[in-house]
Amino acid sequence: MDVYRKEVCIIMRGTRRAPYLFTGPTLILLAVFSLLPILVALVISFTDMNLAGLADFSTVRFVGFKNYVDVVVDPIFLQAIGNTLFYVVIGVPLVIAFSLAVALLINYGRARLFKAFRAIFYMPSVTNVVAIAVVWTYLYNPSLGLFNYILNQLGLSSVPWLTEPVTAKLSLILLALWRAIGLNMIIFIAAIKGIPKTYYEAAQLDGAGAWRQMFSITIPLLSYAIFFVSVTTMIGWLQFFEEPFIMTKGGPLDGTTSVALFIYRNGFQLSHFGYAAAGSFILFFAIIAITLIQFRLQNKNDEAGA
Repeated sequence: MDVYRKEVCIIMRGTRRAPYLFTGPTLILLAVFSLLPILVALVISFTDMNLAGLADFSTVRFVGFKNYVDVVVDPIFLQAIGNTLFYVVIGVPLVIAFSLAVALLINYGRARLFKAFRAIFYMPSVTNVVAIAVVWTYLYNPSLGLFNYILNQLGLSSVPWLTEPVTAKLSLILLALWRAIGLNMIIFIAAIKGIPKTYYEAAQLDGAGAWRQMFSITIPLLSYAIFFVSVTTMIGWLQFFEEPFIMTKGGPLDGTTSVALFIYRNGFQLSHFGYAAAGSFILFFAIIAITLIQFRLQNKNDEAGA
């Protein structure tokens, strides 16, 4: 009997340790490659570290909140904030609307062609962003680009796609929108497939048509999927970087410089590591604040719906 109890105790101990054995490696990797760098960057944001400081830490001075004060009054950073808000305000609703529309179209489409559309729309999401940006740079070329060639053939004048600040921002949004539709489309399709068929059967018995079912059943039951896509898309657009970095380098006249590109430029091109780290944490806290606001609004909607 004692031997049996000992075996039971050993098994119980192993069962209790199993979750830690499975999650331990992941937590260690998360701490080493995510949490620790964040803490190091936070410390650097309070110093004047630059390229010389990497070679000799004795030259690094603690400057307190000076970097944060300098960043928030930097006119280029303020312009970058305005550009980023422009991207977010226009880009996020377009991505959500187009992704949902394409998902509904593919889901309700009965022809085989709609299955091909699923792959066609998804391919840009998994294609290398550098290759895509290079191709679109040629498409936007003011004299040799395909877009202006088509406009000229239609008797319209050429558009300064990447040489005028507002037009350049809209051009980058168009590219990013084309890339972002595919992934969010897959999320919406998965959510649509998860809606029980009994709702649609009951609606059909009541005489509801396809449009009525879409607006009374499908879209309301996609509220959590829409919320998830809204949060992730908002975070992605607040960190908008690849398109302006590759296609415009932040120009013309910093008209397309995003906050992420501002941070990169100061950190990796100008070697102002402390200054760039301060800017990155301002962006970090802004993302947290906006995400919390989105969660608060979602909770209020859930409470109102209940």
